[in-house]
This record gives sequence, structure tokens and C-alpha cells, in this order.
Amino acid sequence: MAKKKVLFECQHCGLTTPKWMGKCTNCGAWDSFVELNEHQQEVVKQTKSTTSSSAKAVSINDIIEEEVYRFSSLDDELDNVLGGGIVPGSLTLIGGSPGVGKSTLLLKVGSNIASTGKDVLYVTGEESAGQIKLRANRLKSNHDSLYLLSEIRLEQILVELEHRKYDFLIIDSIQTIYSENISSAPGSVTQVRQITFELMRIAKDKDIAIFIIGHITKEGSIAGPRVLEHMVDTVLYFEGDSSQELRILRGFKNRFGATSEIGVFEMKAEGLVSATDIASRFFNRNSSQSGSALTVIMEGSRPIILEVQALVSESHTPNAKRQATGFDNNRLNMLLALLERKLEIPLSGYDVFINITGGIKITETAADLAILAAIISSFRDRAISKETIFIGEVSLVGDVREVYALDARLKEARMQNITKALVSKKPLEKTSIKTFIVDEVTKLLEWY
Repeated sequence: MAKKKVLFECQHCGLTTPKWMGKCTNCGAWDSFVELNEHQQEVVKQTKSTTSSSAKAVSINDIIEEEVYRFSSLDDELDNVLGGGIVPGSLTLIGGSPGVGKSTLLLKVGSNIASTGKDVLYVTGEESAGQIKLRANRLKSNHDSLYLLSEIRLEQILVELEHRKYDFLIIDSIQTIYSENISSAPGSVTQVRQITFELMRIAKDKDIAIFIIGHITKEGSIAGPRVLEHMVDTVLYFEGDSSQELRILRGFKNRFGATSEIGVFEMKAEGLVSATDIASRFFNRNSSQSGSALTVIMEGSRPIILEVQALVSESHTPNAKRQATGFDNNRLNMLLALLERKLEIPLSGYDVFINITGGIKITETAADLAILAAIISSFRDRAISKETIFIGEVSLVGDVREVYALDARLKEARMQNITKALVSKKPLEKTSIKTFIVDEVTKLLEWY
């Protein structure tokens, strides 16, 4: 008799191994491996190899370039993140914490597309059609071309797709849908993998744009196997607290455009809508206070003025606290060490707290100079004018280095009535903003 093949799979990350392990070597989860039956092993094999083995290599000069057609979602911010609009036949995954507005946004987008005459199907596995109807009434999203289907069985969804030709499909959410052909529970790695594979096939075969809502884990990543993110064309993440009005939609993968753009939305009574006049949403124009400094960061092609807040207080514990919200904590420790070494500011006995207003997480280094300015301002209890911005990357040796798109940042600052700027290099274009060249951190104290 042929020896039975045994395969175990981690239910957290989807790693497969021929032997059971107590701890997953990929994600570190304990007691997460389960044995797969023959059918489940076939699903794993099928999704790992989606191309035909008979395919032949073709010279790149013989390949005809395909033009990407897009249609608008009638939402400027979403179109901006997607690279100009929705691509027919694409598979998009949207993740975010509970209550951040994923379902609200997609219901509104589905309504917008239905208003243009396209047929839209909204599949809900978490709520009833009556609950979706109540939300649609609040959002004023009732259109004849918008269809609701409360179903969690994949086979019934496929039947509906054969019954009517839809242009746009929304799945809410991927973790609630299951296939009757797989014995695993809904939300398991095998179920999520197989369902995503089927949706990808449907999107390509029927030229339907499909949006999938995905749950996230405690660590903030999409729940399920990493293959889920690899299979889809676009991955979008919602950032922001459900208690705040502003939400940020950030692209992490996009086969049809850049991933550097973001969309800023605002939660209102009529739902999640594109935020207008976001330039003044992330900083306070009121009277100047110590521990506050302004900077300009680039989110894709969009410059945004942010307020950096710092609080320096005498520590009452042996180990001083260093905590940052919206800024990398390791980089904060580096900047504090630089302040003690180069500027001889004794911060070892002080607690230092940093906060970036508006819920934005800074991922670039252009805000380093503003971080230092805010810390010094709080330490000396001296306020900085709201008409001054700080732009520059600080190195370990104390140099302030140039950042990209300086002219675009200064142009945005001038539009917000900023009159002074501390930068590392003179801008190429003429500007009405008075610039102070700070190429070393020691000159920051001279400016004070």
C-alpha cells in the first residue's frame, strides 16, 4: 500500500510542514498546527500553483502591452489611493480595525457605482439584508442597481453571479464565507485560501471588480495566511481610531499603480466621505505653546503639515520613560542620545513623550528636525511660533540632511500662511517664506 502523505498547516500564517510542531517557525504561534485531509491538501497544492505547466516563455519584445482601463468610484480619495480608479477584473483587499468604516465606505462606493447604471452586488456574511438597508437609508445609498445578498456559502454566491452579470462585487467579509466542499470551519486558513482563489478566478474570467473586507489581528495585519495578500491585486489598510473623525486609507500593494498614495476620509452623519480642506486638520492654529513644532511630510505626492508635540518632565523613577505615538520609538531614542551628545542637554533624568496629531504615523525622516525642536521647546519651556516649520533629516553625527520634494513642501507651507522655515539647504525655487539654513543640529540652538 502507498504510504499516506501527512501534512500539517499553521492556522495563523498558513505554513505547511510534514511534521507537527508545537511552535510555528514562521509566525511564532503555539499549538496552531492541524492535520489536513486529502482534499485540503489538494486545495493547498492548487492555490500554490495557479499557472499552467504548459506555458511557454515569450520574448518580451513580442508581448503586446495591455492598457489598463479604469472607472471612477465617484470618491476622489479612494480613486487617488487606487491610482486613478477601479480596474475591472481586479481583486482588492481592505483591512482595518472594527468600527473604522470599512463596510460604510464600500456600501457608499457601491451606491456611487450603481448610480452610474452598473450592477453592484453586496454580499454580507456578518449582517442581515435588513441591517444593510438601515445603513443604506442613513447613507442615502438606495439605487435599483445595488443588490444585497445575505449569504455565507460560496456556492450560492457563485449561483447569483451566474444569474446576473454584475460589474462590481463586495464581499463582507472574507472570514465569514465558507465553501461546502471543504470541511474546515469558516475563517480557517484552508477556507480563506480556497475562497480567495475562486474569487480571483471569477474576477479574471467575468471581468468583475471585486472588493474584499478582511479582519485584522491584534498585531494589525490581515487575519489569515500571507498567501491571501499575495493573491489579490491590491491591499489597502484603514488607519485611525474609531473615536476620531479622520480616517486614513493607505495602499500597501497595488499591481496597477503606486503604493505611496493615501486617502483621507471623514466620518460624518451621512457616512465616510472624502475629507475636504485636510491641510488644516493636522495642526492647531491657536496661540503658540511650548513643546509644539510644525513640519511637512510627504504622503505620496501630497504634502501634509503636521504638528509634533513633545512633553519633557522630570522623571521620578530610576529609568526615564521614552514613548512616542505616531513616531518610531527607536528613532526617538537615537535623537535623544544625539541631543545629549551634541547639544549637551541632560535628558537622562527626564521622561520624554512624543505625539503626532491627527492619528498619522510618520514613516519618513523629514520630521527629525521638528522632533528635536519640540523637545527643546518643552525642555526650556519656550514656545515656537505657529508660522515656523522644521524640515530636515538628522544623522547620527549631528548633520541635518536634505529631504526630497522640498519645494513642494514649502509651497504647501506658504499656502497655509507659514512665513519661516528651518531647512538644511536653500530651496531651488524662489519662495516668499524666509528660510534659515540649519545644516548642523548645533545651529538649532543658535536659532533659538
